[in-house]
Amino acid sequence: MFIVRPDVEEADLDKLIETFSGYVTTGGGSVTAVEKMGRRRLAYTVRKFNDGFYVLFIIAAEGAQVQELERRLRVQEQVIKFITVRTDEEDKRLAKVKALRDSKVKRSTLPQVQASVPAPAAPAPVAPAQDSAKIADEATANAAEADVTTAAAAEEAPATV
Repeated sequence: MFIVRPDVEEADLDKLIETFSGYVTTGGGSVTAVEKMGRRRLAYTVRKFNDGFYVLFIIAAEGAQVQELERRLRVQEQVIKFITVRTDEEDKRLAKVKALRDSKVKRSTLPQVQASVPAPAAPAPVAPAQDSAKIADEATANAAEADVTTAAAAEEAPATV
């Protein structure tokens, strides 16, 4: 990305972009995209200018060609500021993250697997209130009968002294 002085005409700006594109292509690189972002206000004063024309220049080139382009941007009087950012490392990182995400299978897309464990038995239906009193009486009778059986067994057993 580079910023051009605000007093440069549109035709001169296009000619400047074509010149830099020529430097890249003659050096063996390729221009992927050129985006003129228009005139914008600068965050701070640069060479006595408060605004400038922003141009995003995306290229694919070797290190030597990038250094040559930076040198030419530095000596060009119309360019007041530039920055070069290497994006291939970021692209590699994003590709790695995407491959990792693609390798994981979403659980929502998997078919539902029926469990081989049988389902728990349904609970017994609740007895009406009349039957619950009857069941309680039977439980009490069974407990009393068990006490009688225990007492009889205790009498039959020989005592050891």
